[in-house]
Amino acid sequence: MPGHDLERSLGLYSTMMISMGAMIGSGIFVLPALGYKKAGPAVILAYVLAAIVVLPAALSKAEMATAMPESGGTYLYIDRALGPLFGTIAGLGAWFSLTFKSSFALVGLGAYLLLFAPISQGAITFVALGLGALIIALNISGTKLSGQVQAIVVSLVLVGLLAYTVNAGVTADVGRFTPFVTKGGGGVVTAAAFVFVSFAGVTKIASIAEEVKNPGTNLPRAMIGSMAIMTLIYVAVIAAIVGLANPDDLIHGGPNGGASLTPMADGAGALFAGSGVLIISVVAIVALTSMGNAGVMSSSRFPLAMSRDNLLPPALQTIDDRLATPRNSILLTGTVLLGLIAFVPVIELAKLASAFKILVFSIINVALIAFREADMPSYEPEFTSPGYPYVQVFGLVAGIGLLTQMGTLPILGAAGITAGGVVVYLLYGRSRTDRTGAIGSILADNYERVEDVPPTETD
Repeated sequence: MPGHDLERSLGLYSTMMISMGAMIGSGIFVLPALGYKKAGPAVILAYVLAAIVVLPAALSKAEMATAMPESGGTYLYIDRALGPLFGTIAGLGAWFSLTFKSSFALVGLGAYLLLFAPISQGAITFVALGLGALIIALNISGTKLSGQVQAIVVSLVLVGLLAYTVNAGVTADVGRFTPFVTKGGGGVVTAAAFVFVSFAGVTKIASIAEEVKNPGTNLPRAMIGSMAIMTLIYVAVIAAIVGLANPDDLIHGGPNGGASLTPMADGAGALFAGSGVLIISVVAIVALTSMGNAGVMSSSRFPLAMSRDNLLPPALQTIDDRLATPRNSILLTGTVLLGLIAFVPVIELAKLASAFKILVFSIINVALIAFREADMPSYEPEFTSPGYPYVQVFGLVAGIGLLTQMGTLPILGAAGITAGGVVVYLLYGRSRTDRTGAIGSILADNYERVEDVPPTETD
């Protein structure tokens, strides 16, 4: 019989590379031009603002991950804190969002592929499908192997990004940074909302916590360390893009006169002795493939965790005895991934997934507050978030503030995902679970205090 336990095979370096690999993707190679269109050169500040808003959720997740080093990440923490209804909504939403982001990465690399490969637009879909199938097979083959491949790929991409920024420092036009804030403070905030998804990968490793060695120390170090490094990388690379590329190319160089989908290649012709476009395109393809791999590895753990809690069918919790991977959960995630690549306009709908990510990151802060206030004996994290509860309250308020900048359609998309989670819980999960979460303990304690108060005598 297949087992139910995963192997702790990922060390600190592999864990950090998975986290960084999930962030080195669309955030660098696709989204900067969209952010530039909304904020001008101040898009650099938008990335910093997005990082500041993500940080409370990263600290909250780092604490909860050391208390519950199991597969599931976002789903697990919200479920245990706020109960199975909110857990189902968060689990399905996070799974959907990550899978969508992975398919977005694989389709997005097609724009870079067109820069040097003589293929048709239709063939790009087949290339993305082939890469998707390869990623699925790699994830089924073993987490350790997948993590090792991820570490190698991300390391090579980091070298390429370093070379890009160093070259850009010599040839960039500093005049392109003036004026710096072209759309006012509102433009910076709006751009931050759209590039927020760039940092979402920092907490993806929480969903594979069950496969990390020494999770009490490696998980917080990997989350905080990878976020600090990536913030610096984002600032350096975005500054290089602004200094190299013609503003009109960034704003109107994409399909149908929209924002460019290849911002790192725009203006890169002068780099690397004239081979800049080719080199950057290759780096982009490798990085976006890496992002797709990290996304499948992380997102496939959500159905696994939900199945263990009887919120999804039991077949999804099967662990392959020989490969020690959640085979069925990976296959389900992979099937959805390939379907999205083949039939859905991923680039547009990825914005809908981004809105839900902001919502979930906000709720994660509420989950930590619930655990702390419930004071449950079983909650014993090895790492505690500094600045509690002010950091968490800031993360909640700032996240909701960014969500309001996304526009009507993405907000409606987040609402639709929420409604879908409610339906799945009511039709399947409700009759199979009776958990209440940490919030239930708080409510029960308050009820008992009220019951213990002696009645007031009246005349």
